[in-house]
Amino acid sequence: MNRDGKGVYEKESRKPTLLFFFKLLVRKFTQLLQLNLLMLFLVIPILVVIGVYFLGDKAATVTELSFAPLYGINQISPMPSSSVFVDMASLQMDLPVFSPMMNVLIIAMILFLAITFGWQQVGAAYVLRGLFRGDAVFVFSDYFYAIKRNFKQAFFMGLLDFVCGAVLIIDFLYFYNLTGSFGFDFMYFTIFAIAIIYIIMRFYMYTMLVTFDLKNFKIIKNSLIFTVLGIKRNIIALVGIVLLLALHILLIVLLLPFGITIPIILPFVYIMAVLGFIGTYAAYPIIDKHMIEPYRTVEATDNDNE
Repeated sequence: MNRDGKGVYEKESRKPTLLFFFKLLVRKFTQLLQLNLLMLFLVIPILVVIGVYFLGDKAATVTELSFAPLYGINQISPMPSSSVFVDMASLQMDLPVFSPMMNVLIIAMILFLAITFGWQQVGAAYVLRGLFRGDAVFVFSDYFYAIKRNFKQAFFMGLLDFVCGAVLIIDFLYFYNLTGSFGFDFMYFTIFAIAIIYIIMRFYMYTMLVTFDLKNFKIIKNSLIFTVLGIKRNIIALVGIVLLLALHILLIVLLLPFGITIPIILPFVYIMAVLGFIGTYAAYPIIDKHMIEPYRTVEATDNDNE
């Protein structure tokens, strides 16, 4: 097992450079496809909610608040000018009408995602860590082994992660619709900056959870510290994620008018696992440098003293 040979990486060749990232991505792509099948449960509830929202019954609703008073004025004293204003304010938008069953389905999907969020993240993090380190990885068994081993802690970490992500998304959309003044613009960019920091923190959170016996608060604290200590790798990973997503959006814009739907389907085949792999590739060398290597050094020193 320790001899060099075909399929065994030399220690020097495993230096986590940008070139080695693409080599490792090609080598592990088949296993990433297998992992992506398991990660689909992260997006299926979201797709169900989106489908219910857009494919359900709709009701036409005016979007201009002045429509009602203008319509009343025009009914009392109809004039050409008031009719023009009524026409201008009568723009309607189709809004979904939620039946009790639709509400139950949406709530059930949200609860399913919130409850299982941490377990799914831990399973993926354990597999991705193994792929990066060159461990012998059996995707399906390792995925569920990690969930079983970290069942309780992953649940609470995932619940906290889900709530934080939901709050950031709601805040971002809220202040986005209110931009135009200095105060709201400042809050908008503040939420945007916090969201970027939190996305980078998530590179580290679940990888540390499956690697160390740490409390959730300590994991979050260390993740925040590592966003600064690994700033170079974190920025490169973030740029890579943005470029990958932008490429898919560009393909959708270019090919969808011709009836080619492959760019829409393709992300569900591999993109979630690849995005996770990018984050793990950026995070694990920082974790190894600051949390694992010092322990190895101390252990080696103790052995020498003995």
